[in-house]
Amino acid sequence: AMGALTVGIVTKPFEFEGRQRLRHAEEGLEELREAVDTLIVIPNQRLLAVVGDDVSLLDSFRMADEVLLRATRGISELITVPALINLDFADVRTVMAGMGDAIMGTGEAIGEGRAIEATNQAISSPLLEDVSIAGARGVLISFTGGRDLSLREVSEAANLVCETAGPDAHIIFGAMISEEMEGNLRVTVVATGVGSREPQSRRAIPVEKRVQEPQPVAPSDDWDRPAFRRREGFLPRWKSGQGSSGNPGSQPGTHPGGNPNLNQKQETKNRQEVKNRLADRPKTKSGRDDLDRPTFLRAHAD
Repeated sequence: AMGALTVGIVTKPFEFEGRQRLRHAEEGLEELREAVDTLIVIPNQRLLAVVGDDVSLLDSFRMADEVLLRATRGISELITVPALINLDFADVRTVMAGMGDAIMGTGEAIGEGRAIEATNQAISSPLLEDVSIAGARGVLISFTGGRDLSLREVSEAANLVCETAGPDAHIIFGAMISEEMEGNLRVTVVATGVGSREPQSRRAIPVEKRVQEPQPVAPSDDWDRPAFRRREGFLPRWKSGQGSSGNPGSQPGTHPGGNPNLNQKQETKNRQEVKNRLADRPKTKSGRDDLDRPTFLRAHAD
């Protein structure tokens, strides 16, 4: 609601912890995806693939914590640490805002070919969720090295990421020089909008609109009569046999009684009353009903 960029970095339980616990974790992830811009998931089960048989349980969990630390620190350092080619908060927001699932990896290498080796480590971390940066919509690349970091190494690493992500990815990169990294090269890659999931953006819910058809202001059968004939009778002409259900009086033009003879008598009576009222109107001086003449002519004649 406040518009803050929100990045979630979480772990999933081991398989031996039971299906119910894993199911609860999956349900929690679905709810979390609705609340964050980007979500990085690290399955604990992947520890079994990267640790040796002689690694203790405590050290194994420390390895998972180290991955979480690198992911969190890697994103924050992109914004807070001054660099030769800076990546500011606007760059991070561009790549991460509303992008859904993401992966983040960090690789470090020394010696000849260190750029390609460090990049491969970053884009294929075994501890990250089983997704690839292929098809990613946004990619952040950060290079950290000593003064011996060359333009060729940056170009090789960036090209490898671009080729893997695809031509449609929005790629932003930065570079930082550190005296402590002399001889080493660290590559940090954040790829967002990966996998088959759509970004968790707010979707408009279509609303079905029902348009009410206009209703006639008078019974449709009455429009066949001339206007002056309709004005003669102040009550509608009652007709029998109307109504979709066969019940007289179910339509507006049907008298509630439903008796054709009574309806006809009532209509005749109404017509006679109108004629009587017309006959009782005062005549003009000429002795005739001159209502067909315009008012100003009749007034002049009087």
